[in-house]
Amino acid sequence: MSKRRRIAVVTGSRADYGLLRGILARLKAADDVALSVIACGMHLVPRFGETWKIVEADGFSIAAKIDLALDDDRAETVARGTGIGVAGFAEALPKLAPDVLVVLGDRYEVLAAAVAATLLNIPIAHIHGGEITAGAFDDAIRHAITKMACLHFVAAEPYRQRVIQMGEQPDFVFNVGAPGLDLADSTPKLTRAELFTKLGISGPERFLLVTLHPTTAQPEADAANVTALLSALAEVDDRSIIFTGVNADPGYRAIDDAIKAFVAARGHRAHHFSSLGSERYWAALQLADAVLGNSSSGILEAPAVSVPSINIGDRQKGRLRAASIIDCPADSAAILASLRSIFEGRFQPDPAHMPPYGRGGASEAIAGTLRRIDLKGALPKHFHDLAANREPPGTTV
Repeated sequence: MSKRRRIAVVTGSRADYGLLRGILARLKAADDVALSVIACGMHLVPRFGETWKIVEADGFSIAAKIDLALDDDRAETVARGTGIGVAGFAEALPKLAPDVLVVLGDRYEVLAAAVAATLLNIPIAHIHGGEITAGAFDDAIRHAITKMACLHFVAAEPYRQRVIQMGEQPDFVFNVGAPGLDLADSTPKLTRAELFTKLGISGPERFLLVTLHPTTAQPEADAANVTALLSALAEVDDRSIIFTGVNADPGYRAIDDAIKAFVAARGHRAHHFSSLGSERYWAALQLADAVLGNSSSGILEAPAVSVPSINIGDRQKGRLRAASIIDCPADSAAILASLRSIFEGRFQPDPAHMPPYGRGGASEAIAGTLRRIDLKGALPKHFHDLAANREPPGTTV
């Protein structure tokens, strides 16, 4: 039997784990892969539900846990935690000795993993590169990881072209679609009553699904966003409201505290969960009347199940949009008007302009490529100049 490829996968939160789970399952089942899962960041913080336990409950052994010491929501804590993460990955990765390190997205804990792997000369495979989220510092982190990675799995053709524009070799940039969409067909179908029983909640069975994160590139916008959102939701009295937890980004506590106070004042009609887990979240996503907030899920996954989204503020500014998304400023009247257009059936998106992120199958494509691709040409990296920008032979600078 040939030598098994050693693949390490980093997960830092409930959100990226939900997207990675299908890939992990396929890699674990492959007899030519030795899989290592590394948990870090929000997974290890009690306030966010210690979601590393969900990873293990799903049957994935965690080879290393890297605590970033996220004790509060100050920007300096996140900056210092990123450095702690680099040190932690620098200790863990040589022991695991992966042939390739898989990272997803644009968060600072993923940046820490990528920095350590780059300095250790470990090839990096990056998922969801090439995107733009102008309202968050994640935008800069995502592009930095792209330049450290040598293997790229993007969610749409414009993103593939952008990664190539950044100098990455076209033969190592694959448009596979969004892996999160794979859950649309695999998640067990529930009724609203069954979902509420699983969640242990009561209230009106028609409901809204809400997630609001800090706008890290514009922290001054956070107060306006949460105030406008909650003011609009306070006017909705015939539906339940299910909130999912905020990311561990600078400024999260003010948002988290405001949401929890809102929930506490509304008894059985509003509910807060630090983490629903991917299966319960997808069940809720498919049954909700609408998705509200500024999470990427409202942009990528909700359109795939034909659920309208109300995207608030600039956090997701720059991402490709389906017709089922309503972009709203931080204005309670605008948010409420958008909700009513959905409730009353006046908002009817054109089905011809729906998800731009593929139709599923990304997890299989990513896992298969990770198993079979020849990594010999991946490092050292060579900058790929676009033909129109190449200097003619003999040109000096």
